[in-house]
Amino acid sequence: MANIKPFACVRPDQKVASRVAALPYDVYNREEAKEAVKGNPLSFLNIDRAETQFDDSVDTYAPEVYQKAKELLDGMMADNTLITDNEKCYYIYQLIMDGRAQTGIVACSSIDDYQNNIIKKHEKTREDKEIDRINHVDICNAQTGPIFLAYRANNTINQVVSKQIKKDPLYHFISEDGVTHNVWKIDEKEDVEAINIAFSNINEIYIADGHHRAASAVKVGLKRRQENPDYTGEEEFNYFLSVLFPDEQLKILPYNRAVKDLNGHSKMEFLEMLSKNFKVTLMGTEAYQPAEKATFGMYLDEQWYELKAKGSITAETDPVKSLDVAILQDYLLHPVLGINDPRTDRRIDFIGGIRGLKELERRVRKDSRVAFSMYPTSIQELFAVADAGLLMPPKSTWFEPKLRSGLFIHKL
Repeated sequence: MANIKPFACVRPDQKVASRVAALPYDVYNREEAKEAVKGNPLSFLNIDRAETQFDDSVDTYAPEVYQKAKELLDGMMADNTLITDNEKCYYIYQLIMDGRAQTGIVACSSIDDYQNNIIKKHEKTREDKEIDRINHVDICNAQTGPIFLAYRANNTINQVVSKQIKKDPLYHFISEDGVTHNVWKIDEKEDVEAINIAFSNINEIYIADGHHRAASAVKVGLKRRQENPDYTGEEEFNYFLSVLFPDEQLKILPYNRAVKDLNGHSKMEFLEMLSKNFKVTLMGTEAYQPAEKATFGMYLDEQWYELKAKGSITAETDPVKSLDVAILQDYLLHPVLGINDPRTDRRIDFIGGIRGLKELERRVRKDSRVAFSMYPTSIQELFAVADAGLLMPPKSTWFEPKLRSGLFIHKL
């Protein structure tokens, strides 16, 4: 049973919410982050990426960077740019992109549920990325970026959400990328109780996006437990900031691939090698997006091809090996193009589906030899991998729209 609790949220004053809200810290490199905060001192990215406040000679992970983040956060709370709600509430966060809405519950999730695998993972985390956010959370004494969680849709939660979103929202704005953001506060006692009970009857919650943030928040919580041996389990450090979405509302975009060269093969040799495991069909110059599983688009020499996996490949039932990203890796990228470890091989690059197929064409013209358009992983495939206790291959999922940081902050 999942322990998903309401909390006293630190959040922007209504008048400045749209200016505070920022894309997640990890979608930017340092140069992009510096550019993004120019002219907007209220952007939460100033806190999430406080190295933007320093000259480039200061290391991104220097101690003074995290201290600056704390100073900025404390300053925004002191001048009431950020306010703290007195009561513990749930919140509703709705994002609308291209006419499609996804509506989640903002709450705090238990680090014990993470440890006990009630909150399930599907991705391997990197220690260096964890250390950065551990320092950020610990020094700021706050979790500033929510973890994107998913659960199998629940009628009780759906009913409460449907009732609440008929009210005027706490926040309503459209961000620069055209995404509409709506927020409501759930403070009626009976609705808070109904959500709490509903989640307590759900046995599986899944990390959709934010594995590093989740792992870091949990490690800070465990550190605080060591520092406070008399802890009760109710302290805020025992929980981490989350937005939980029902599976039926989520859409995963493809995570496309581009490769620098053909591994020493000529074009004809390459196409001939592909024909062993794929039916190769020339599609012409119009960009090709696969419409079904085990099918891939390929852009090579100004032409698009369709690759359809053959025979026993499509009958694979293993939850990882049956993923399209695994099929491409196991039957093409590794044996033909020599990409042994896509996590470390610099010959391969990954391109989020939000950027479209024209980006694949651009990359092939600029710095790659061949690119592949993918059929997206489904949320049910993600659940199946996590339920089996397995890990997805790298860059298997791309979620849009991205949750904004700064709208909800959980103080420890």
